[in-house]
Amino acid sequence: MTRRRTFLMTGILLLGAFGAVHAQTDEIIVFKTPSCGCCGGWVAHLRENGFKVKVQDVESTADYQKKHGVPNALRSCHTAIVAGYTIEGHVPASEIQRLLKERPKSAKGLAVPGMPIGSPGMAMGDRRDAYAVLLFDAAGKTTVYRQYAAR
Repeated sequence: MTRRRTFLMTGILLLGAFGAVHAQTDEIIVFKTPSCGCCGGWVAHLRENGFKVKVQDVESTADYQKKHGVPNALRSCHTAIVAGYTIEGHVPASEIQRLLKERPKSAKGLAVPGMPIGSPGMAMGDRRDAYAVLLFDAAGKTTVYRQYAAR
């Protein structure tokens, strides 16, 4: 019986260690300017959805967008990095969670170009403009990852 208990406890410890490593890997680092209020709203949205977020206020996000491969046409007001992927703009936490679950090898990241009203961090009551979350690769090719309808 003690051998069985030892085996069970070892399994539990290994699962716990894997979970800790996985959680660390999925920390999101957000590069934003100090004065951007909508970026703060997006960070709050991520935290409300279980993400550990590290914020780095920077003078300009342009260097980070370039460094992390965000095509000019996809740029927005903040850039984030999670598990080797680049997240640009007001991407919903659910789409980031999906990306981390699926882990598509050809993907560089996700983007919501511009600042669509009703996207996370861009709330204006119940209004939401239609917008798309785009999956992009290292060459800048995009596909629609999810479409959000206006309401």
